Amino acid sequence: MTFKEMNLRVFDGRPIPHVFFQPRFEPWVAWHRQFETLPDEIRDKSVTEIYDEVGASMRYIDYYTGMESAIDTGYAQDARITERRSDQMIIRTYHTPHGELQETLEFTVDKTWRTVEFPAKNADDIDALEWVLTRREIRLNEKSFERGLEFIGDRGYGQFYLPKSPYFALAQQWMKFEDFIYAIMDYPEKIERLFSVIDAGYDQLYRDLAASSLVRIVNFGENVAAAYLSADFYERYVEPWYFKRSRQLRAAGKFTHIHIDGYFRQLLPYLERMPFDGLEALTPLPQGDVTLEEIRENIGEKILLDGIPAVLFLEHFPREQLMECVEKVVKLFHPKLVLGVSDELPEGGGDESYERLKSIAAWARTAGITG
Repeated sequence: MTFKEMNLRVFDGRPIPHVFFQPRFEPWVAWHRQFETLPDEIRDKSVTEIYDEVGASMRYIDYYTGMESAIDTGYAQDARITERRSDQMIIRTYHTPHGELQETLEFTVDKTWRTVEFPAKNADDIDALEWVLTRREIRLNEKSFERGLEFIGDRGYGQFYLPKSPYFALAQQWMKFEDFIYAIMDYPEKIERLFSVIDAGYDQLYRDLAASSLVRIVNFGENVAAAYLSADFYERYVEPWYFKRSRQLRAAGKFTHIHIDGYFRQLLPYLERMPFDGLEALTPLPQGDVTLEEIRENIGEKILLDGIPAVLFLEHFPREQLMECVEKVVKLFHPKLVLGVSDELPEGGGDESYERLKSIAAWARTAGITG
């Protein structure tokens, strides 16, 4: 049975021949490739070939793979967006009838771009941001997704991240989080209006997703963590949107899961009722703030994706502790389990992290057989 078949069978609730191991280590490969520190045995291999070397399944089509996104984002013709670029900085300006919004990205020592200035800062920017968002166009690019499926092949059923919910889009992408919190407390009506605008901008995308025969499993790539919201904000602004959009996809026969990492103890009571088939990247101790047993008690019949704390792949944790954790995850959650790394293989880990990855893959195919 191929990993692609096993991937679908886990979500379908059908038997699989052994533990299904689907770690995410593409960022690790990309980081070590750019700094020329990949282990010798995989130095000249592509990311798909490295997955084959490990003997593990692959999840995402465009996450550090070099493949194009399945989601196209553009703007109407009357939206003017300009950029000034240097080797170390990008300054992006959104020109609107209500004033300009400026976003700044800096190139880091890790050779990636990081946002250091967000477009909207305060109440004066709300009308301009609303104007920009009403001109944003988001669609499914089915041809790109089809190429992504071909790229992954039988290594898994290719998936991708959906655009963030209105709450997290503002909190993580359009505003600095501190500014967002002040805004939602000081002028909630204006922020709630932006939530509605963002949501309406997703309507066509969700119609595309529902109509696609290729899309089978999608992830709500929220990066939910307790630091971003209170229980009150979750109930008021986030959960209703999850029910609306996930139910829309599940009614069309799609499987859904959501990315939750970091500390999330205060969200434990909400996990079982979340309207998703699976929960991705829930991070237990010693990295998160909950135990595996507490996760088991609070997710009901949902599928757990991942479950192994990423720090256990670092050499200062003994291998025995890693394998004890792996066996506990399997005991508690299999067969409703896509075993993997919560959140992903640490980029700072070297050859030892890679060796640990291979050892778990071998265990999952042999000692991990459960019938």
